[in-house]
Amino acid sequence: MGTISRRGFLAGLSGAGTAVCCGWAAEPARGRPNILFIMSDDHAAHAISAYDNRLIQTPHLDRLAQEGCLFTRVFATNAICTPSRASILTGQYSHVNGVPVFNQLDPAKTTVAHRLQQAGYYTAMIGKWHLGSDPQGFDFWEIFPGQGEYFDPVLYSRDGSKKYAGEHATDVVTRLTLAQLRNRPKDKPFFMMMHHKAPHRPWQPAPRHKAVWSQKTIPEPPTLFDDYAGRADALREQKQSIARDLKKSDVKRDVPEGLTGEARTRWLYQRYMQDYLGCIQGIDESVGQVLDELDAQGLSENTVVIYTSDQGFFLGDHGLYDKRFMYEESLKMPFLMRWPKGVRAGTRQDAIAINCDFAPTFLALAGAEVPAEMQGKSLLPLLGGTRPDGWRKSMYYRYYHDPGDHNTARHYGVRTETHKLMYFDKKDQWECYDLVHDPEELKNIYGDPAAQPTVAALKAELSRLKKELGDDDRYADPKEWPQASSYVKAPKTRKE
Repeated sequence: MGTISRRGFLAGLSGAGTAVCCGWAAEPARGRPNILFIMSDDHAAHAISAYDNRLIQTPHLDRLAQEGCLFTRVFATNAICTPSRASILTGQYSHVNGVPVFNQLDPAKTTVAHRLQQAGYYTAMIGKWHLGSDPQGFDFWEIFPGQGEYFDPVLYSRDGSKKYAGEHATDVVTRLTLAQLRNRPKDKPFFMMMHHKAPHRPWQPAPRHKAVWSQKTIPEPPTLFDDYAGRADALREQKQSIARDLKKSDVKRDVPEGLTGEARTRWLYQRYMQDYLGCIQGIDESVGQVLDELDAQGLSENTVVIYTSDQGFFLGDHGLYDKRFMYEESLKMPFLMRWPKGVRAGTRQDAIAINCDFAPTFLALAGAEVPAEMQGKSLLPLLGGTRPDGWRKSMYYRYYHDPGDHNTARHYGVRTETHKLMYFDKKDQWECYDLVHDPEELKNIYGDPAAQPTVAALKAELSRLKKELGDDDRYADPKEWPQASSYVKAPKTRKE
């Protein structure tokens, strides 16, 4: 098979990328693209200037958008760390892959890493794993035990654990990734997962970034003082409020005496966001270093670079921090994809995609078969900026961790291109939003007489998706959750 032009490549994309897979399967290894998947933890899309330049400038992340494709509607199917990571590796929803909460990914389960190994790829995993068991299917891995630490982090591998004294977690993950890029086998394409701890709570940027951001004043979101009028009880009962629930360990100092009410909330918001955005600046710097390394090695043209986060995050939106809820800031994942050989620079894609799509996309890029057990679709047909006939027009969401952190009520729902319907099943309460006319999700139209045809259609779509995806409510009862895992430290059997 000869070299394919970008136009011919994009024209040949269909369904799950089968036509491309069949062609590339016969190519020598050097003809298939390398895949570098960069993921941070809790990075909201609106903290990337390619999406929204109000909060921060991220020139290196923006470069991925300028030189590739920016996806505007990529969503997590269960917006907390461990379940999202499991969905990314398996291409399956939580109720299928068995990871609905903070429990272990079965080490015997076949993941996309195994399948890429079998397809002839060199596979590596560096940074935050957070799945309870050691990584499987990777030729090389070095990971944080559990959540990991920002400063003096410990990482462990098959050979034992090592403390990186005097270093910051983002810098360590970057350095280890650069070393893998330089020392990888040169006779194979590579699949590398570079997973940052940042910007996860407690938001501790490297000193060089903290010094800059501690002097900045961050714009407030318009919904910082949302009063939750007309919404379900879940919003009033949650414990992820900037005004009520941030701790001294989050803001690193006592609240000044005399600050009360809105002035106190504003002070807490500034301290939170200064550190959060300082962490993001470190991530952006890291991405720049990796892109420079690809350029230096002559790998940029045929390396697919993807940047995402495991879900979104509230940045004072609705007065909140953290994630979990199905509101846009938590549900939406940043997703930037650069591939000079296959993606036109400056492409924008508004089709609905989900984190279960990532694994099928990796396999399609590698020319490997996408197994029927994966519930996602390859994103390759979207890379031209258009969408094929039959592409999904809605997505299904389910959050289980109740009782759990932040007292976030369990719920499930459907998100279409124009509307969202959420059901808090334990409370038997609904919320419905017109995302076109109310993008900030302030007016619950569930009870409005004029909205009843829309509500009925959304309920029907929610029921259809739930049935189609095989969600039988198996994890609605916490007693049915799989055994939780410990995320405190590396196994004691490993050498320090």
